[in-house]
Amino acid sequence: MTRTHNPAGPLIWTLGLALTCLLLFLFQKALWLVLPVLFALIAYYLLLPLKRRLLLAGVSHDGAAALVGTAIFALLALLLGLVSPALAQLADAVQEGGMRYLDGGLRLLDTALRWLENRFAFAARAGLATEAATQVASLREGLAARHLADAALTAAVWLPSVLLVPFIAFFMLRDGWRFRRFLANAVPNAFFERTLLLLDRLDRTARLYFQGLIRLTVLDALCLALGLWIIGLSSPLLLGVLTAVLAWIPYVGSIAGCLLVVLVAATDYPGNPSIALAAIALFIGVRLLDDFVFMPMTIGRSLRMHPLLTVLMIFAGGAVAGVTGLVLVLPLLASVMAVGETVGAVLADPRLRARHRHALALRQAAVTRDLPPPA
Repeated sequence: MTRTHNPAGPLIWTLGLALTCLLLFLFQKALWLVLPVLFALIAYYLLLPLKRRLLLAGVSHDGAAALVGTAIFALLALLLGLVSPALAQLADAVQEGGMRYLDGGLRLLDTALRWLENRFAFAARAGLATEAATQVASLREGLAARHLADAALTAAVWLPSVLLVPFIAFFMLRDGWRFRRFLANAVPNAFFERTLLLLDRLDRTARLYFQGLIRLTVLDALCLALGLWIIGLSSPLLLGVLTAVLAWIPYVGSIAGCLLVVLVAATDYPGNPSIALAAIALFIGVRLLDDFVFMPMTIGRSLRMHPLLTVLMIFAGGAVAGVTGLVLVLPLLASVMAVGETVGAVLADPRLRARHRHALALRQAAVTRDLPPPA
């Protein structure tokens, strides 16, 4: 059995893990750009098969990208025009139902606080239920005045980032192959094959990650829908899909999904807090399945990572960059390790280094051939 000697292997892995954590910290500071790029990548890999079909039919890269982009934008505009009346009615229904679900959640909170006051003396002395009721009443009275302007300002700040998504996705479709050629042409000829391999691995890593993300979303939606149907909540499939998709959104997605399920449970069963507790337990159980079973089986396996490393890096990403780290840690780690392993393989390959030195010597001899020898 031949042993492969790679002295840079442990060092590359250590540097890769450290660099991944550093990049997650920096990405958290530039979330306004990271999120549009993330959603643009999803759109890019969804539309890429259509472009490839057009390329096989003889259409140029620019023409294929223009046709796909125009068709998608036209389809989205048509769908928006068709469903806009229904969306307006749905917005009114959500606004009316939102207050009903909010009231249901407040009743659940009041019931829980009064139960604490009946069981624990310190809670009774603190008057938790009365204090909470006072704060909630004050909050509801000034809700529109105090938070509507902040919500509008937040929406205005994030609107340019949202508009970046189709813009970035279109130019990825049109110029992605040019960018890969630009990178490949920038490296010495001795490392050209390795560079092509690296670019292919990075593209494959991103594609498999987003495929795994879609599988993970489907598994989450099915598990949540089945659990909510067993509990007896209304619209279990819709709730399952909403909470699974909300989990994509950094920081607020998972919390909003759990809160949504609890509000629906509290409203559907106002006199039975155990249903809301069962919904919370279900949501926590699905999140644990995500961390220990679903993510290693879908995203982790798609990226060919060991399950133990997958779980550890998920927790490390969450500790470094919160929910953003949970979302980005695996594709970022896979990309960093692809670059690191390629660089390590080049450094550990004496023939590649010798080819590069020989190419430099030949180039030096060619450019100095007609020059007189130094005095």
